[in-house]
Amino acid sequence: MIDDRRQGERREEKERVRRRMHARVDPDKYDYYPEKEQADLFDENAHWRVGIYVRVSTDDVKQTTSYELQKRYYEEFVAKHSEWTLVEIYADEGISGTSRKHRDAFNRMVEDCHAGKIDRIICKSVSRFARNVEDCIGIVRELAALNPPVGVFFESECIHSLKDESQMGLSFQAIMAEEESHTRSRSMEASLRMRLDNGIPLTPKLLGYTHDVEGNLIINPEEAPTVKLAFYMYLYGYSTQQIADTFNAIGKRSYLGNINWTSSGISQILRNERHCGDVLTRKTYTIDYRSHKKRANRDGQRPQSRYRDHHEAIVSRDDFIAVQRLLDNAKYKNKSILPELMVIDSGILKGFVVLNPRWGAFSAEDYLRASMSVYPQSEETERPSSSGDKEVQVEAEAGSFDLRGFEIARSELFDSRSHPSVSFYDRKVKFSGSCVDRFGKQNFVELLINPVTKMFAVRPAERDNRSGVLISRYQEGKFRPRDIPAAAFSDKLYTLFGWSMERKYRITGCLCEKDGELAFIFEAGDSETFFKPFMIDRGEDVGQPLTPSGKRIRAVPVEWAQSFGQQFYLHERSFSALAEQRKEDWALLLKGELFDSGKRLKVTDFEVLKDYIQSQIGDIPLSEVELTHG
Repeated sequence: MIDDRRQGERREEKERVRRRMHARVDPDKYDYYPEKEQADLFDENAHWRVGIYVRVSTDDVKQTTSYELQKRYYEEFVAKHSEWTLVEIYADEGISGTSRKHRDAFNRMVEDCHAGKIDRIICKSVSRFARNVEDCIGIVRELAALNPPVGVFFESECIHSLKDESQMGLSFQAIMAEEESHTRSRSMEASLRMRLDNGIPLTPKLLGYTHDVEGNLIINPEEAPTVKLAFYMYLYGYSTQQIADTFNAIGKRSYLGNINWTSSGISQILRNERHCGDVLTRKTYTIDYRSHKKRANRDGQRPQSRYRDHHEAIVSRDDFIAVQRLLDNAKYKNKSILPELMVIDSGILKGFVVLNPRWGAFSAEDYLRASMSVYPQSEETERPSSSGDKEVQVEAEAGSFDLRGFEIARSELFDSRSHPSVSFYDRKVKFSGSCVDRFGKQNFVELLINPVTKMFAVRPAERDNRSGVLISRYQEGKFRPRDIPAAAFSDKLYTLFGWSMERKYRITGCLCEKDGELAFIFEAGDSETFFKPFMIDRGEDVGQPLTPSGKRIRAVPVEWAQSFGQQFYLHERSFSALAEQRKEDWALLLKGELFDSGKRLKVTDFEVLKDYIQSQIGDIPLSEVELTHG
């Protein structure tokens, strides 16, 4: 019963559909509007405003021939169609098709399409139009969506972009064009690696050199003086902008023959190692064959080779290295040519190395070797330890108190704000108010570090001290602490002290003063640390106990939680040692000895620099330029 009823319903529904399909229309009540006749988008005899796009990918002379032939061919091609009007031949010469960047003619053509100036684009092939699938398909669809639509005719593939049946073929050809570019990129990379593996570096043309018949770099006698003058002026004290201004004034020409020097252009000359006879390969590499974006090869992303004395040098290697250090440290406002690594060889500050806040050329290892150089190498027992001795031999007289086990309480456990301290954070150094108050008007100071004992110190310095910094500023009738920039050395200091760059550290120190000489000394092992709460979630060892401190959390070394302070006799021994110091041993203001870190350079003599510069710049007095030479 149920099945018969359902089958009956289905038959009735089908019958209703048949009746609707055979419905009769009353002609008196029905109007029909035919579509307007559409222009035949593929009619060769229709009137079209035509844009031609041609492109060659390199500036090679042979490609110029192809470029001119393409232009002539399409001029004749359009002329054969009497109804066509040539709008413009849009031509990009020496431009890659993998990106729209720098393709000025191509981008202008697309803009003209949007402005309604073009009906049809003709291009030799899909690969000439674009070698990027996204660009090719995207732009074709963008043009097809215009009103009226703009079609692209690819002659070699005989593809009309507005034909529905052409979409698969166009997509396939676009993929092939992009993959062909990718294959060429891999081939060029393999070719470059083979050249480097076989000792054949690339040596493109640059100012000061030309190539002989075998492709070797030889000095160009007309251009070499320009390069030498740039190096000598920078060593003498001119800035890159001053050198550029001078070159423009005296008419020095670039290797392209231009007289339009800029600061960055001078920097490029000074940074090029080929001017000292070396060749460093793969200084940059292409990260993406589509965008052609380049990145500096600083961290070993690609193999590199250095060829020393590969060709005749225009400037000495020591001059070149000195210039590199000057350039590297320009951001720290350092104006010295040679790095000065000074280490104190006696007195309370023995082993302390002077920190230069405007010189970043030294590594953590350089500071450590400098400090170790003043300690006996064969007598390890005489070398100080940052941890201190755990056992002390004490001679006691009859009736004296036995104070073993007693400790001198740490001042940090009480009101730390009244004690001298120094903080390190965000590549800055800042001393507490008690330190600043003690220095008073002597607020020009020198910073020192002892990597062996892991100590930090500060002492007054003369105003002409190149390593000196201001510890405070006079405001509202009082000297107030200031942030001391430490970008040039903070990462080395953190490394030597075993600290994390993510944290802030504070060390409470002690004042050492005698016969008018003073210094504050801080031991890194007794540092408080301040960190962001998320570091606890990462499971890091943050110390204990933990207490809130503003937006950070304060932690102290584990040893502090296990004791009140330093053992009594250890504390007494350290103070008695200070009391027994002779004046010549005390020497808080003892100047450091120059440590030979292996970085000493034989830079061209000052007078030689001066004479050469004067011979090149002619009547322009050196005094007209504000020099920075010391």
